[in-house]
Amino acid sequence: MIYIVEDDDNIRRMESYALTSSGLPVLEFPDGASFFEACKKRPPKLVILDVMLPGEDGFEILKRIRQGEAGGDPAVIMVTAKTSEIDKVMGLNGGADDYISKPFGIMEFVARVKAVLRRTGSTETELGEELRCGDIVLDENRRQVVAAGTVVELTFKEFELLKYLMRHEGQVMSRQQIMDTVWDTDFCGESRTVDMHVKTLRQKLGDCGSYIRTVRNIGYKLEQQE
Repeated sequence: MIYIVEDDDNIRRMESYALTSSGLPVLEFPDGASFFEACKKRPPKLVILDVMLPGEDGFEILKRIRQGEAGGDPAVIMVTAKTSEIDKVMGLNGGADDYISKPFGIMEFVARVKAVLRRTGSTETELGEELRCGDIVLDENRRQVVAAGTVVELTFKEFELLKYLMRHEGQVMSRQQIMDTVWDTDFCGESRTVDMHVKTLRQKLGDCGSYIRTVRNIGYKLEQQE
């Protein structure tokens, strides 16, 4: 899993879209606090880390990563608008595996990410994951979902929707957040699309469909039944 830590929404979405379009799994975070909280559940293989962040800056976060607070020893690519040599030296001396200065081209960005993954021995297949919530098991590498022991046939969007909810298990995700990520659009008028896909997803999951709970006037959350 690749984690992107970037406070600029537009840049973060651009980076995420570029990597997911290349078949790489990504989670996004606007600051260090949310990043480290997620690392407790699922350590990353690679971190795309901006330098200028609210609260802790990228150099401080990098230091904590190298002290083991992110779990494991993920590769780190520093990203910043700064172009001075001293900033690059600080990042590389602090343990960063590569350094990219803004603005950068998308093709270069993806190429650098894949190059770091190759150097650190992480294949694209290994970046996939197996998610579990109660009796639901989602295997990203095989693109297979098993609910209560039965393989469930899902469309591409249904699979991506379930994966998104499982990655944020227990969290309330708004319809807009789901549209932004799963459909890559911010058009609010399409929220009914989310409702329709949730309905069919629940039906296909059978008894496990009850894990997807409606949060009135907001959206949905996936949560294992007690």
